[in-house]
Amino acid sequence: MNALRVGQRQRVSASRSDPTCGLPCTSGRPHSGQLLLLRRRGLDWAAFGRSVNVAHGMSDPSAKRDKVRAGSSSRPLSGTVWKRARHASVLQQTCESLFASSAPVSVEVIEHNAAQESEQLREKAANDEDGKATPQDPGAAMASDGKQPKAKVPVYVMLQLDTVWRQEQEGGVYNPVLKTPKALNECLQRLKAAGVTGVMVDVWWGMAEAEAPRKYNFDAYLELLRMAALNGLKVQAVMSFHAAGGNVGDNVNIPLPDWVLQVGKEHPDVFYTDASGCRNPECLSLGCDNEALLLGRTPVEAYRDFVQAFLQATEGYLGWVVSEVTVGLGPAGEMRYPSYPEGDGRWRFPGIGEFQCYDKYMLADLKEKAREVGHPEWGHGGPHDSGNYTKCPWETGFFDPQNGSYKTEYGDFFLQWYSGMLIDHADRVLGEVAEVVRGWQCPPQMAIACSNAEDGTKTLRQLEEVKLGIKLAGVHWWYKSSSHAGELTAGYYNTRHRNGYKAIMEMLGRHSAVANFTAVEMRDCEQPEYAKCSPQGLLAQLQEDAFEFGIPLSGENALQRYDKFALDQIEHASYGEEAIDSNCPQLKRLTFLRMGQSMFDNWDAFESFIARMNRRVPGDASEYKVNNVSNECFVHKKEDSRRKKKRKNNEEEGKEESCKIKTSERAPLVMHVTSS
Repeated sequence: MNALRVGQRQRVSASRSDPTCGLPCTSGRPHSGQLLLLRRRGLDWAAFGRSVNVAHGMSDPSAKRDKVRAGSSSRPLSGTVWKRARHASVLQQTCESLFASSAPVSVEVIEHNAAQESEQLREKAANDEDGKATPQDPGAAMASDGKQPKAKVPVYVMLQLDTVWRQEQEGGVYNPVLKTPKALNECLQRLKAAGVTGVMVDVWWGMAEAEAPRKYNFDAYLELLRMAALNGLKVQAVMSFHAAGGNVGDNVNIPLPDWVLQVGKEHPDVFYTDASGCRNPECLSLGCDNEALLLGRTPVEAYRDFVQAFLQATEGYLGWVVSEVTVGLGPAGEMRYPSYPEGDGRWRFPGIGEFQCYDKYMLADLKEKAREVGHPEWGHGGPHDSGNYTKCPWETGFFDPQNGSYKTEYGDFFLQWYSGMLIDHADRVLGEVAEVVRGWQCPPQMAIACSNAEDGTKTLRQLEEVKLGIKLAGVHWWYKSSSHAGELTAGYYNTRHRNGYKAIMEMLGRHSAVANFTAVEMRDCEQPEYAKCSPQGLLAQLQEDAFEFGIPLSGENALQRYDKFALDQIEHASYGEEAIDSNCPQLKRLTFLRMGQSMFDNWDAFESFIARMNRRVPGDASEYKVNNVSNECFVHKKEDSRRKKKRKNNEEEGKEESCKIKTSERAPLVMHVTSS
């Protein structure tokens, strides 16, 4: 019998070391994640081994005899239980690879329900006599009016476009690498110390799948995730299916994958095309979404496979480092048409832009839709009197404020088709990607708990759902005109008498996606009067529509600015008094553009801004203890009643006291992966 058990252990140990097995382990003994599984299922280790074999379709010569002894306990594991155990094991391996080299690490799986615990703490705070939170829950303090205070808006910082760069290796092979890893790590440390929640990085299609279809290389991005994890930062990963170099602020040139560009040479209609026949190689036209032109795959399938490969490579970081996957849906990663291409000089602000519907795939669809409504003459192309990139609305027949043909039956047909194609494109891509993200979502009620064995300092990081998001462009010029011409050519059928964003919010709701709006730093009074701009009006409309459909709305600044007016406007957009729901901030997250020399040249202004966004007085007297344990930065706020009183007096007197940061010596780290 002992020999049998030894043999079973050996077989299961081999299956755990096999990359095809869902429960990898670094030793021949069961780790705690598997032990929890055994306790829940009522299995001994040998019976668990049989379940592994059954789940993978492997035969066991002793299975029939042992099944009689074990009874029903040897049935295959359910999908949910198996997924939880596999993810806990991958998480264990990731944590060990991160921290084991610098400190002893212990990983186990135990019960934890952060939501229930938080609710209990809130109840305790509400029942407290003085209306204040208990010392165990400093974040659950109640306002003087008995209402829950507003949650802070987390700030992410956009990394430089060329954070990951292609470096030539031996034999002429180019591999993506972190451009300056040492300097990057130092920058991340400064961001964390300032109070930044995370960073945003472009995961370039032209970098990670550059050589050949389905040949992915995410090594540089894994190194970035490792660096972010060690510094206690989260990461918003943008799946950038566009090229860099043709938009405002682009200082690098990152094209689409070479093999995609080669397809474009053979089939030029895969790129957006304007009325003059000019092709735009920045991204693929939505007209070919379902055309198997990419060496046997459609563009939508290629996008889905790319996201699938990224999530598979980064599984150990999902939920505690990777917080959102933002899907690029057009130029600059935004859900729009490339109607205002500034990079090649065709457009300049505040031109109305041009319709991008002249590739053969979009023309074929337009022709079919025109026949369906009984007007085949409408299917030959876009409006003939819509002007060109640099025109103003009153210089065209289509957008004329008084008698513009956009108000006619034909104008409504074309604009509904044009904007509908864009929404359908987003719906198709998000439908495929959302299914992939759900498949790699971390199981609920899991967390990573880190404790310092020397001073007992503890940090608990709950694993959260990885969000799915998109970017909406801030086309604010001509917003105060009747036609909103700039928005119409970009694909947003939004006019003075028609709301074009509700259909987008409804579509996002079907996929539980987040909307990211660019241009939150702009004010109406800063724009030229003749351009009839209203970035504030556009943001207010999006806030209302997002609130109506329950869509989380995040913000991003379009231009890199550190002046008081821009920073105050961003803060106002996040916490303004006119918030639609007084119990929550207007924005769910802010992405600040961008980390670089300009940011560090204006560091005092930026650091003060982050302090205000974190809802604390810049340079207050609160003591922040930074424990540099295994290169990970954990910040713990310790404030006694005397210090609170002192800070209140300082605020009343308008004084500011510098923040004290202490760094403790490295001590052994004990890490726990907790789960229900």
